Amino acid sequence: MKGRGCWETGSIRSFCNAGCLNKFHKDDSGDEEPASQSDKSELHGPLKTLSSKLEDLSTCNDLIAKHGAALQRSLSELENLRLPAESGEKIKAVNERATLFRITSNAMINACRDFLDLAESHSRKWQRLLQHEREQRIRLEETIEQLAKQHNSLERACRGAPGLAAPTTSISSTAKGSVQPAKGEASDEDEETEYFDAMEDAPAFITVTADPKHHRRSGSNLSGASEGHPEDWNLEDSVFESSNQSSYNESTCKDLLPKKRRRTRIPDKPNYSLNLWSIMKNCIGKELSKIPMPVNFNEPLSMLQRLTEDLEYHELLDKAVKCESSTEQMCFVAAFSVSSYSTTVHRTAKPFNPLLGETYELDRLEELGFRSLCEQVSHHPPAAAHHVYSRRGWTLWQEITIASKFRGKYLSIMPLGAIHLEFHSSGNHYVWRKVTSTVHNIIVGKLWIDQSGEIEIVNHKSKDKCQLKFTPYSYFSRDVPRKVTGVVSDADGKAHYVMSGTWDEKMECSKILHSSHGSSSTEGKQKTVYQTLSPKVLWRKYPLPENAENMYFFSELALTLNEPEERVAPTDSRLRPDQRLMESGRWDEANVEKQRLEEKQRAVRRRREAEAVEALEEGKDYEGYIPLWFERKVDAVTGELICVYKGGYWEAKEKQDWSVCPDIF
Repeated sequence: MKGRGCWETGSIRSFCNAGCLNKFHKDDSGDEEPASQSDKSELHGPLKTLSSKLEDLSTCNDLIAKHGAALQRSLSELENLRLPAESGEKIKAVNERATLFRITSNAMINACRDFLDLAESHSRKWQRLLQHEREQRIRLEETIEQLAKQHNSLERACRGAPGLAAPTTSISSTAKGSVQPAKGEASDEDEETEYFDAMEDAPAFITVTADPKHHRRSGSNLSGASEGHPEDWNLEDSVFESSNQSSYNESTCKDLLPKKRRRTRIPDKPNYSLNLWSIMKNCIGKELSKIPMPVNFNEPLSMLQRLTEDLEYHELLDKAVKCESSTEQMCFVAAFSVSSYSTTVHRTAKPFNPLLGETYELDRLEELGFRSLCEQVSHHPPAAAHHVYSRRGWTLWQEITIASKFRGKYLSIMPLGAIHLEFHSSGNHYVWRKVTSTVHNIIVGKLWIDQSGEIEIVNHKSKDKCQLKFTPYSYFSRDVPRKVTGVVSDADGKAHYVMSGTWDEKMECSKILHSSHGSSSTEGKQKTVYQTLSPKVLWRKYPLPENAENMYFFSELALTLNEPEERVAPTDSRLRPDQRLMESGRWDEANVEKQRLEEKQRAVRRRREAEAVEALEEGKDYEGYIPLWFERKVDAVTGELICVYKGGYWEAKEKQDWSVCPDIF
């Protein structure tokens, strides 16, 4: 009879009787450790209850099937009787309804089975999360135990040699809360600090810290060791180690003047509440620069000032000038490229979009040896040109266009454009590009920022390269969050240094002594094993100022960027009224002023468009907007059209002749 096959419940019963609870404890990934007995009992209970309820439903289903079949047989017998036509039609209709009822009950049972499958799947996921947290706790306990052992060993060594300094081989200087194990001692921390994931476009690699004494004895017999002897690392120590002693309040150049006293705080951020969703819900898929946003979501700095903030760790480039080896210099350049992201970890507010023609200068030539100039050279798309000159031997320039898309749950920010760095004495010319920044939890939850992607730094003179990978955050990953890894290699592709660290804390480099091919990774890629010397810290993030959480999480440098300064150009970001009002805590006035400035800019653009139409009608050429202090040229290295500094700004500042500056504020 029609529909009778839907009543088979053997598959349901076999699902329950086959032991779905035992199947629950099998791991789909294949590499997880089994759950503990307490976890099993915690997760076993709810599943056992669900399974029992499903058995009850299956029993009811069997009864419905039994009585439904009997009912349909009776109805069929009635149909065979000689009844009036009207009664036969009614019986037929009842029969069809009984069939539909049986099909519906069977569908309900199938839905219950799917529900149990889903519960089982989620239970496995929570089991893995619980196991991961337990492993993290065990690793932390073992690290603390290892630290205690090393502390005792250090104390014994000090007591044995009271006239000597503490030995440096037991504990090497690393990031806060991280300890390098003493020579000859094993530590589970090695799994995090010395093993790296496969890079997308490069083979996976593992670093193994070598014993320096052993390699001093047998260094000449190493095949594939990097050029020079292992002792060369010690010759470079003076340059590498000095990077640990720098700070924003110190100067390494004796001929510079004492620093000007700068401000150390700004007014606390007011507690304004605003519904972000009411503004953003109609803007999904649009570019961020085209969304009219109130200052409530801004920080009191412009994009030009944020671009200048990349120079916070400029002393890395000062140290790079002193490097004799181009691959060693590349390590400092790589650390500098990573350091610019350290200011973003807590900075979830949006900087002001600069007005067309807006500029920002940072003249620290007498204090820190460099001076910087930024100008907004295009409005659609928004583009800023940046030029930095350092009397310590380097020049940096870039043109950055920010492409951004609001995706509903997150915001993607893609900086476009190349960064150029040239060292005066050697002529080494480095080029790299920024990675993608992602702002998560735009609508619900606490905002947080992640960096992901790869940076390839190329020295176009020596052809050295550094491949850096920014690993995206994953809740299920055992990696250190915000991890950055990479390899520095020469023109022949020979690896010289391994880079490792995090973009919010520190970067280290380890000199490679020997490389060999290891086993294949899970993705099928060949692993390369690098035998290295102990890592050297090149860069470490400065601690934030006191009360930073109430001052937009600004660093010491960021607090000074919007400080009022005399003799700057009338287009300087420090003079922007809406930004100044916002910094003072007068947000309502700042929003009114922001709308006025944006309308003033739109009026200028409409006038420029009318001039272009008029020139076109008259058959004349129309040049469009021309930047004040920068000019467009084809870059000889990348072949791209880029805005480069054409000169004149600092001379105009010296004469205080700002006649060429437009009235934008």
